[in-house]
Amino acid sequence: MKPQILLLVWICFVGNLSYAQSDAEQVGVVLKEEILPPDVSLFQLKEYILSRVAKPPTPTSAQQWTTESKRLREHLLQEVAFHGWPREWVTAPPRFEDLGVIESGKGYRMRKLRYEIVPGFQSTAILYEPEKLQGKVPAILNVNGHVGLPGKSVEYKQKRCINFAKRGILALSLEWLAFGELTHDENLHLFGAHLDLVGANELGLFVLAMRRGLDHLYEHPHTDRNRLGMTGLSGGGWQTTILSALDERVRVVVPVAGITSLQTRVEVHRYGDLGDIEQSATDLLDGQDYSHLVALMAPRPTLLIHNAEDDCCFRAPLVKPLLFDAVRPIFRLYQNEDGFEWHENRDPGTHNYQLDNRLQAYRFFTQHFNLPIIEREIPSDAEIRSYDDLLVGLPKENLTSLGLARKLGSQITRQPVPADSAARAAWASAERDTLKKLLRYKPVGIQRPWAVANTKNKGVETKSYLLEMNNGLSASAVWLKGIEAPDNAPVSIVLNDKGKRAAGVEVSDRVNRGEQVLALDLLFTGDSWKIQAPATPERETGPWAYIQMLHGTGDRAIGLEVAQLLEITRWIRSHSINSKVHLESTGIRNQVTALIAGALEPDLFSEIVIREGMPSLGYLLEKPVEYQEAAELFCLDLYKEFDLDGFVAMAGPTKVIMK
Repeated sequence: MKPQILLLVWICFVGNLSYAQSDAEQVGVVLKEEILPPDVSLFQLKEYILSRVAKPPTPTSAQQWTTESKRLREHLLQEVAFHGWPREWVTAPPRFEDLGVIESGKGYRMRKLRYEIVPGFQSTAILYEPEKLQGKVPAILNVNGHVGLPGKSVEYKQKRCINFAKRGILALSLEWLAFGELTHDENLHLFGAHLDLVGANELGLFVLAMRRGLDHLYEHPHTDRNRLGMTGLSGGGWQTTILSALDERVRVVVPVAGITSLQTRVEVHRYGDLGDIEQSATDLLDGQDYSHLVALMAPRPTLLIHNAEDDCCFRAPLVKPLLFDAVRPIFRLYQNEDGFEWHENRDPGTHNYQLDNRLQAYRFFTQHFNLPIIEREIPSDAEIRSYDDLLVGLPKENLTSLGLARKLGSQITRQPVPADSAARAAWASAERDTLKKLLRYKPVGIQRPWAVANTKNKGVETKSYLLEMNNGLSASAVWLKGIEAPDNAPVSIVLNDKGKRAAGVEVSDRVNRGEQVLALDLLFTGDSWKIQAPATPERETGPWAYIQMLHGTGDRAIGLEVAQLLEITRWIRSHSINSKVHLESTGIRNQVTALIAGALEPDLFSEIVIREGMPSLGYLLEKPVEYQEAAELFCLDLYKEFDLDGFVAMAGPTKVIMK
């Protein structure tokens, strides 16, 4: 080797030694310091979500709302609920099997039914029939809430259906995903997010499951189609609201303790009020809120029942202003203000469909079905059947929510990456446009980089930053550099799914190379997002419940994270001699964020290093990764349209290294 080259190597070696001032323990002290308190980050997020909540509708005429209702129903069904669902599944006729009758000898019978939700995925139901069934009679669809293993055999639901049947009303009792006979870990509602991932909006499965029951009642030879109702508690109240809003065949509506405005859910300081993932199904609340869904029932008779001190969710006094008071003027436009009623249950006042609430429902249905008003419940304690008595039976290989997502995922095909350089460039450009639309990507700016702390000792200097974005959200970061390293030294950004406090080894290594390093916690990552559940203060939780709300309002959490990363990269590289930034990521969440950032703006990065990553987005389905572990990755259509190798190809010429 020539002497000049040896000298240069020696100078570089000695130079690097002069920067070797840090170790993981030393930098870890700074990386663990709080920058953005969880209460502040949560408040910012709530403010952001509230800015996206739609105000209740205020039409000026019945004709105006009728026209808007038609548009909104079509939009919510075709563009939201059935987004990505095979058309032949959506339009398929109801397929029910009659598996036998249980005679009661008490004026009614129970018919066991099994039906298809989608091919390969079946559910069960019990039809309560009046014993002397003649001519056309009213019919009511009864749906489950979160009742656990009892499912359709839960006591209060049996009593209600028995009373309907004894009064001459057909009552169809459906099972619900994850409960009763559909109890299965892979039917848990959070696995609906895995359907989103493969391109089928989770809401579609819930709509199809309950709409099949409505189809069956509607086609029943003894159903009076002008006297068709629906009711249910909790998740059943939510189902009642959704289906009744979107399907005008439901003529009388009684949801119980199942809905509230998104505004109330964000404002109320109770964990239970955050709701379930289907209640914030992707895009369901983009431009509309539950006030709109209630208004879609006008002028059909509707009774909203809520509980004064509900120990689950959606307490009556907090629900009423936005779901009843704000919607009542719309019923008035149709001259049917009396057909829109409110009941606040105070006995027992907790989460229930017990006697007081049942009596309200009986009264309301019989009043609007033009039947003798029911004022008392027929005692039926001795007629309650066991779970086994009402067991219908499902195929051993019946699909689940997760199984269905895997099935749809296995059918995905994508355009291969072109080999020709010109065609590849055109492909990448088109893919970037598609990706931005899918992510609902909106660039952000750093409104203010708050330098909140610094250190300067043992050869290393640091500054801690709260990076306030112009959309009201924030990230937090620690900048580190050897004191002797030049101010314009090359830049590395380090991300870690466990937060910057876990990135000490990687940060120390880059500092010791003579670089300036930004240890970065993006939105939803790190100590700023160790949110405690108010109802259970001893339990620490993450931001996933709020991420589902973001998705419901039409935003995409990962799009927000990518926008932050790109803007922060542009900000920090302005302090470097190099035009590109080295990016390191540990964990699957930041892996996807980093690769998407590289795909969208490859000129920003010299190389992207991935540690503890996954080989494909399909890993989220196959492991499976639960929603709470990586909520932002369950982005509608993400795996349907893209996989990680595609992001890597789009990121070229950025070098991507998997470790």
